[in-house]
Amino acid sequence: MSSKLARTGLRAPVNVTWEMTLKCNLKCAHCLSDSGVAAADELTTPECRRLIDQLTHMKVFQVNIGGGEPFFREDFFELLQYAHDRQLVTCVSTNGTLVDDRLAKKLSRLKMLYLQVSLDGATAQVNDGIRGKGTYEKILQAMACLARHHVPFSINTVLTRINYSQLDALRKIAASFGSEMRVSRFRPSGRAKNSVDTLGPEKWQLENFALWLENHDLVRTGDSFFCLTSEKRRRKGLDMCGAAKMTCCISPNGDVYPCAFLQESPFHAGNVRKDDFQDMWDNSMVFSNLRNLNVETCMTCSRFDVCRGGCPAMAYHTYHDINMPDPECLVNLKKIAS
Repeated sequence: MSSKLARTGLRAPVNVTWEMTLKCNLKCAHCLSDSGVAAADELTTPECRRLIDQLTHMKVFQVNIGGGEPFFREDFFELLQYAHDRQLVTCVSTNGTLVDDRLAKKLSRLKMLYLQVSLDGATAQVNDGIRGKGTYEKILQAMACLARHHVPFSINTVLTRINYSQLDALRKIAASFGSEMRVSRFRPSGRAKNSVDTLGPEKWQLENFALWLENHDLVRTGDSFFCLTSEKRRRKGLDMCGAAKMTCCISPNGDVYPCAFLQESPFHAGNVRKDDFQDMWDNSMVFSNLRNLNVETCMTCSRFDVCRGGCPAMAYHTYHDINMPDPECLVNLKKIAS
């Protein structure tokens, strides 16, 4: 991405993360939104429809829908169909526990849908330690239903210190269902603020994971690990934070933030109930600050063109200052290790 584009952003997000509800039946130890109980002021069905209309008018390509567990919304399937009727691609993150043959068959009829099913361990002991007792078997059953009905999905794993050794086994599980594997970064936001000391990856694990990624080119990461990527993966375009430049986040009640991991008051850009989404994207000072962020201590680093200071959310949750460098970039990891 060019420096000019980084400063100005695109005329609209390429994709938007939409946390549609906080309601969830699980209490995952690393949940970015600390979900469980639905918020009292979540967007209504008509408000969701109006938001979808705005996104399609702006020509947003894709909406990444999460929560909470989005399938708990009684109107969720209706909203998915509404989005698809307007040619809006949807990627839905689910914990899988509500997926059965009936739901999988309904989902198979949607042609602009992709699912991410969360699985945080290749064994029940590891996965259930993070996601809750009995979830491992339920997730495997959900994936079997999706595969049987030819619903495209990937396994999404948040890298932690306790599942690091199971990456290859998780790839094999994904392959057994004909699906891909996606690895996401552990960021200490939401409930993860309380579990970072027990689940956050060790420095040596992150360094070795960078090598593992280089040798597993088909494993997807989005922009989670651009600060750890090699030149080989950088050529795929995974080279900087997309917050406020290519993407942003909408919370269940319509609040807008630069990314899902910066849903904090200093980064509140407005609310879709009373503010025009296009105006927020174009003119929000919060977004402008992210687009013009220069982490001065990183400017002379040999890897600056690769990561441009790293993940602002990691800096904020570690130092409460987005002007600080990403503590988990390859250079900083090696400095700390030495």
